[in-house]
Amino acid sequence: MKKLNPLLVGASVLALGSAQAQQGNPPVATIKPKQLTTLGNTRTDNYYWLNERENPEVIKYLNAENAYFNEKMAPAKAVEGKIFNEIKGRIKEQDESVPYRDNGYYYYTRYETGGEYPIYCRKKGDLKAPEEVLLNANQMGKGKSYFAIGGYEVSDNNQIMAYGADTVSRRLYTLRFKDLKTGKVYPEAIPNTSGNAVWATDNKTVFYAKKDVTTLLPYQLYRHTLGTDPKEDKLIYEEKDNTFNLGVGRSKSKKYIYLVVGSSLSNEFRYLDAANPAGEFKVFLPREKDHLYDIEHMGDNFYVRTNWQAPNYRLMVTPTSNTAKTAWKDVIPARKDAFINGFDLFRDFLVVNERKNGLLQMRVIDWKSKQEHYLKFDEPAYMATFGANAEFDTPVLRYVYTSFTTPPSTYDYDMNTHKSTLRKQQEVLGGFKKEDYVTERTFVKARDGAMVPIAIVYKKGFKKDGNAPLLQYAYGSYGYSQDPTFSAARLSLLDRGFAYVLCHIRGGQEMGRQWFEDGRMLHKINSFNDFIDCSEYLIKEKYTSPAKLFASGASAGGLLMGAVVNMRPDLYKGIIAGVPFVDVVTTMLDESIPLTTGEYDQWGNPNQKQYYDYMLSYSPYDNVKKQAYPNMLVTTGLHDSQVQYFEPAKWVAKLRTMKTDNNLLLLHTDMAAGHGGASGRFKSINDTARQYAFMLMLLGLNS
Repeated sequence: MKKLNPLLVGASVLALGSAQAQQGNPPVATIKPKQLTTLGNTRTDNYYWLNERENPEVIKYLNAENAYFNEKMAPAKAVEGKIFNEIKGRIKEQDESVPYRDNGYYYYTRYETGGEYPIYCRKKGDLKAPEEVLLNANQMGKGKSYFAIGGYEVSDNNQIMAYGADTVSRRLYTLRFKDLKTGKVYPEAIPNTSGNAVWATDNKTVFYAKKDVTTLLPYQLYRHTLGTDPKEDKLIYEEKDNTFNLGVGRSKSKKYIYLVVGSSLSNEFRYLDAANPAGEFKVFLPREKDHLYDIEHMGDNFYVRTNWQAPNYRLMVTPTSNTAKTAWKDVIPARKDAFINGFDLFRDFLVVNERKNGLLQMRVIDWKSKQEHYLKFDEPAYMATFGANAEFDTPVLRYVYTSFTTPPSTYDYDMNTHKSTLRKQQEVLGGFKKEDYVTERTFVKARDGAMVPIAIVYKKGFKKDGNAPLLQYAYGSYGYSQDPTFSAARLSLLDRGFAYVLCHIRGGQEMGRQWFEDGRMLHKINSFNDFIDCSEYLIKEKYTSPAKLFASGASAGGLLMGAVVNMRPDLYKGIIAGVPFVDVVTTMLDESIPLTTGEYDQWGNPNQKQYYDYMLSYSPYDNVKKQAYPNMLVTTGLHDSQVQYFEPAKWVAKLRTMKTDNNLLLLHTDMAAGHGGASGRFKSINDTARQYAFMLMLLGLNS
């Protein structure tokens, strides 16, 4: 590190101290220049030191930012509390999920009044049977600032449960085992796992994935025998390529245990007979460049969803006795107009979840007659996807439907009679009526001619005169598709005259695989341009104006916010960037940072000049400049496992020294949470209420 003038350092430290002492002044982070040289190019990072999580000076700075946040948000405290109570008041506190049947038991989760966390339950054979409480997360999380169950699996004999728990929010789960007859928890505890385990049919052997505690990548598969010391567990497989990670699962038929090794563009399945846990995993098909596939087993066949010579995927079948590509045969051929999102197998039916023209469809095919039909959905924008379908021998498909105006609804669909039965719709308290709200769906022409789908919702009476506030949201990375879903919390904005807009920008997969390809690597700028073009459309069509337009995005969507605010700060009244990935080049050069190497396929490897130069051209942190920025709220969590807290902290520190305006710039760090924010259903409402209050305060709305 370059040697510093001690007088300058001392002055910076004094500035930090005075910022805390004087009301109205933002904190000033110490400047400690660090030279970062890559491929002959040198960058100076004045705030690199903020990555020292255990450094008291770092904690002091984050606490100072939190104090400044509290001071500046004080005028909005009343409206924040009001919104919190509104959102909480819409939640039915005593509630439970629709039970699903698996191996003779009905499984469900329920909440109790005042409880932050779910209670995991089951009933044997009949819904009128006595309830068995498997895990009470309220009791398990009592006294902890953070708590989350990673997943759970019950043994084939229904007697032992394996479950993972995280108390830090780093997604490093400790695996435990519980005897469901006695309620006793086995003494062995296996730390640093991915959170789930898969049982063999002997009811005593489990397979689980271990994570690297630094990179947080799951990279080792272990076999554990119940009742033995985990130190004796056998390492079954270790992935040496740090651009891949591994997971473990089990086929719906329960016959096979799967080991899945994958990156974003390539993967490989291995499988093992669950009745032979000491056996060797067989490779289904060795990994290939740019080949992604999923497998499922039924009878004497494996069914394969694959993008081999099929960008939008196709469904193929191969005998269990021969998994080579030469044996694969089409079940559903590749199509340009439909992306195969997923599939499920039943004794008499095949069900395919497809995406056509940006919308999800459910397609049912009769194995014997080959006749097929689609489920009908009437709203202009919605989400429809598989629910819990654990059993083969049933004509009933469980699916979940939701939209901007329809709360999450669980249906059972009889594939013989074509009749849907609503099993449960999330109850929204407080007088909600879906007919009070309007949904629109349209396409915005981007600057290069691409047609970007957007979905819009507002309350009846909304006027398109340019005077209404609007919140625009997008994600646009990793091929993750964002569908219009219901939010009871969002009603607090809509009821105050806001419109809400979801933009399906490139980088997602809403319009097929090419939509993803056109928004990654050397095409990433399309994501940012799409979002800006959507903003301009919304202003042109008088849904809002720059004086009342807000934009929001989180994680990779926070990258979107960072890029957009550098490119077109004039378009927005305010920006909310949640756990934002903003220091793209530095992070992608540091292989010790969690998830870095696995994301070369998304952003590029900056050790190669063309990617380094391209990433540097849009990286939000590197492109902060002397200009006016809109009001900004930036949030992070000290224990974030996905985007490290120091990225937004550095970004805010740099913005403070560069921006030429007097608009608000606030950083809020949850000192006890990670990427997903606070745990618990009520604690997390605070995050939402805080963001809504920020916008309302800027608009001068006090109620």
